[in-house]
Amino acid sequence: MSIWDHVERCGVVAVLVIDDPAHAKPLAESLLAGGVDAMELTLRTGAAIEALWSIRRNVPDMLAGIGTILTPDQVEQVVEAEAAFGVAPGLNPRVVQRAQALRLPFAPGIVTPSDIEAAVELGCRVLKFFPAEAVGGMKYLASMMAPYAHLGLRFVPLGGLNAENMTAYLANPAVPAVGGSWLAPRQLIQQEAWPAITARAAEARRIIDGLRGSDGR
Repeated sequence: MSIWDHVERCGVVAVLVIDDPAHAKPLAESLLAGGVDAMELTLRTGAAIEALWSIRRNVPDMLAGIGTILTPDQVEQVVEAEAAFGVAPGLNPRVVQRAQALRLPFAPGIVTPSDIEAAVELGCRVLKFFPAEAVGGMKYLASMMAPYAHLGLRFVPLGGLNAENMTAYLANPAVPAVGGSWLAPRQLIQQEAWPAITARAAEARRIIDGLRGSDGR
């Protein structure tokens, strides 16, 4: 199974801001207990890389990637830390090219048709649609991606998603998964509210299984 096949099977990627690397292991275990086995640790704090190492060592069943990758140097850091995939909020050709050179599965951020065309020119086929809800949600994405449908592109929406609106995206075959911080908000992580995080993950799992079936497709 490829990285992106794994993401599609899960159907949701937990987007996380971790302040204390000690939270990484129980956080990953809490998400797994709820049926979510894909996460994106954002480089918004200095704890992300150490947290990734902890998850790789202690929770091998979790597919752990890194998000908010803004520079080629950060690509090298996350590859060294054995990230499963990388994600960026925008489209920086130098970052994409470095990820490709190091064979890091990578999804750049797009929000316009011009972004899509630039990403396609660079050879990208999995794209992060961000900020999804702020720019018009699935209605906007469906309209924007229509001219490119024949290319077989896949879009992972992030930004403003939650248990109430995720099905509108996942019902579209071009959307393999959604991402969001609602599964494990920063405050709940800081409070070590692991049962609450498991409950949120389990709710997302029920919704996805109800929509796609238990195999995630």
